[in-house]
Amino acid sequence: MSRIGKKSIVVPSGVNIEIDGLSVRVKGPKGLLERQFHPRMKIVKEENEIKVFPQGETKLDKSLHGLTRTLIANMVHGVSDGFEKSLELVGVGYKAQKKGDALVMNLGFSHPVEIVPPSGISFDVEGQIIKVKGANKEQVGQVAADIRKIREPEPYKGTGIKYINEYVRRKQGKTTAK
Repeated sequence: MSRIGKKSIVVPSGVNIEIDGLSVRVKGPKGLLERQFHPRMKIVKEENEIKVFPQGETKLDKSLHGLTRTLIANMVHGVSDGFEKSLELVGVGYKAQKKGDALVMNLGFSHPVEIVPPSGISFDVEGQIIKVKGANKEQVGQVAADIRKIREPEPYKGTGIKYINEYVRRKQGKTTAK
């Protein structure tokens, strides 16, 4: 059995969970998340805990056991606390600002880049730092990756959009031969 799958998920106060067979619906102060799970998993709610059990002992069951438990735990964490990814703009003249809900960035192109957030996602801008916030962990990560992809950090000067904790490996520039 999976070590992660064996752990029970503690449901904090203010979070409501509805389990209808394979469908799990989690509602909390940060929003509502719903997801369908594999039929080989059995999801049980006991008091303020959720437990996941596999149907058998096959390799598929073992791999789905920990995955299902982690996905449900992420849903509970997302609706109670939320998720956040931080990006940093590095470069002369690079700047970001909020325009309503949208994010407008000047990144050295001939035009400003505007990104309208999907539902459930919000942006915060603090100087050169962009914070992507939301309840769905996958959606927050995908939006942050899409923003980074607009101007990836380049290896010579290190300019571009990078994650806060990302290390950009630098290369040495050309040298003249004598």
